[in-house]
Amino acid sequence: MDNFFDRVEGRAHAWPPGRKDLHWLIVPGEAFARPRLYDPYRELAGHPGLFPVQPEWMHVTLLHMGPQDTATTSEIDQLAAAVTERARSIAPFDLTLSRPDIGTVAIESKGYPGAPHRALWEMTWQATRAVVGDRWPWIPTTSYPHLSHAYAGAEGHLADRDALKVLLSDLPGEPVTLPVTTLSLVAEWHDRRELKWDVLAEVPLGGEPR
Repeated sequence: MDNFFDRVEGRAHAWPPGRKDLHWLIVPGEAFARPRLYDPYRELAGHPGLFPVQPEWMHVTLLHMGPQDTATTSEIDQLAAAVTERARSIAPFDLTLSRPDIGTVAIESKGYPGAPHRALWEMTWQATRAVVGDRWPWIPTTSYPHLSHAYAGAEGHLADRDALKVLLSDLPGEPVTLPVTTLSLVAEWHDRRELKWDVLAEVPLGGEPR
């Protein structure tokens, strides 16, 4: 497998290690993720060459914005307020996460239906542009819901995709239904092993902010 962290560091709008970038995420939370998404695939995600995503850091990305230090505190508050206003008219929904797939840079579960996820991706981008204009690029430029169980690192070549597919075929596990009720605005960073974040705001769908 290829190094996921080389990808994010080497792209046109690079994300270097340690830099906190603003993101909108859907976060299942450890209590939900551990028994349903982490424990069934622990052996798979712990394969040599991979860095398993711990249950507290599992997430479905909506939007990757810009570096936190390029936004003022007022702008971050405005971002949260803009999404909160739009989220009041968006109903919560269930996202079904499939059993994992063995990708080229990560092991991930695809989610469906995609349409409500794309609607949130587009909504958060429009809210971001309303606050900061075109200061930051639109990342990703196409979107599908997915949750990563493990990322390939510097020794990703040790993660044999065929062997992983064989292992996966012997592991139990069912599709998981994730209720999407809240969006999290976070300052997220990586250390070439894990993605972590500080929560800046939580916005419920179809209701007032917490």
